[in-house]
Amino acid sequence: MRSLTRVPGGTMGAERRQRGAGALVLLCAMAVLTAPGLATGMAYAAPAPAAPAAPAAPAPEPGAKSLEQVRKEIEDLFRQAGAATDAYNLAEAEAKAQSDKIVEIANLIVAGQERITALKSRAGAAARAQYRSGGLPAGAQLALSDDPGKFLDGAGRLKQGEKAASDMLVELDRTQSDLNQYAQEANAHWATLEANRLKQEASKKEIEEKIKTAEELENKLEAEEKARLIQLEQEAQYKAQTAWLSTGAMKDVNGAATEAGKRAVQFATAQIGKPYVWGAQGPGSFDCSGLTSQAWLAAGKAIPRTSQEQLRLLPKVALKDMRPGDLIIYFDDASHVAMYVGDGAMVHAPRPGRNVTMAGAGSMPIKAVVRPDA
Repeated sequence: MRSLTRVPGGTMGAERRQRGAGALVLLCAMAVLTAPGLATGMAYAAPAPAAPAAPAAPAPEPGAKSLEQVRKEIEDLFRQAGAATDAYNLAEAEAKAQSDKIVEIANLIVAGQERITALKSRAGAAARAQYRSGGLPAGAQLALSDDPGKFLDGAGRLKQGEKAASDMLVELDRTQSDLNQYAQEANAHWATLEANRLKQEASKKEIEEKIKTAEELENKLEAEEKARLIQLEQEAQYKAQTAWLSTGAMKDVNGAATEAGKRAVQFATAQIGKPYVWGAQGPGSFDCSGLTSQAWLAAGKAIPRTSQEQLRLLPKVALKDMRPGDLIIYFDDASHVAMYVGDGAMVHAPRPGRNVTMAGAGSMPIKAVVRPDA
């Protein structure tokens, strides 16, 4: 922003016009700073002037909730829905893994059964050969032979035959044991799959209930109150970001993005404006961890699907070492995640009813920073 200074030697009218223009520039700049998704660069990294005072909301009727109370209640409901969404996504990922494992085990069982069939066929062929020889055991046939050469040759073949028969029985037993083990594993995976299905259903029900309650609260508001609600959200984010910056959190943060990190950031920011939908991974909509996981997949790196698993499995880095492409995990329950894009800003899918947008990295309580391409 240009410095707003008086021009020495100017006329009184010029000074008034300059002051008026300066005030307009200042108001525009502050409006940009308080609108997530519009500000870029140092607008998020440097403390800004106080936000302009919003028109006072009408006083609530006695006993009625204030708009700020409604905002906090809606925010809390959506946060609970976000935590349930993480549980749903995790159960879905685990269910897919169990399904894949069951298919793998089924293929092993089919191969084992085919092996047993082949071994039984070999055993049957040996029995038929013995029948054709008159039913005498090979040892008896050797004892009755009057040709020493044939006797010795037959003795060698007998030993080989006995070893082959022994090996075949061992292999038959081992294959049968493997099949039994596969069957037990399949049963265990089926049980886990069913447990994950029940977890998904419970999480889905909770998500739908929380979102429905929040939407009902929001739908009761008049158009003017809804606009004011958005403004209150922006003010709360602005205050949190300003308080975070005032701690000096960004003072030493100047890490440069890797090539993969740049690709992840490019993907994430290209989704700005697309709606939040719980459980969505694109291309038309995203939830918070759907956005971050797909962004890194586009950069060539597969990472866990949920914010809680991203926190658990990805390497943590100190805030001062944060660089574009890193993921910021929010709240104590790790129920939200965003991607740091530089200069104190992050991009995220906020909640149902809102679109993918850019906001201050400190506009929510930070739990940890993790690095997909450590």
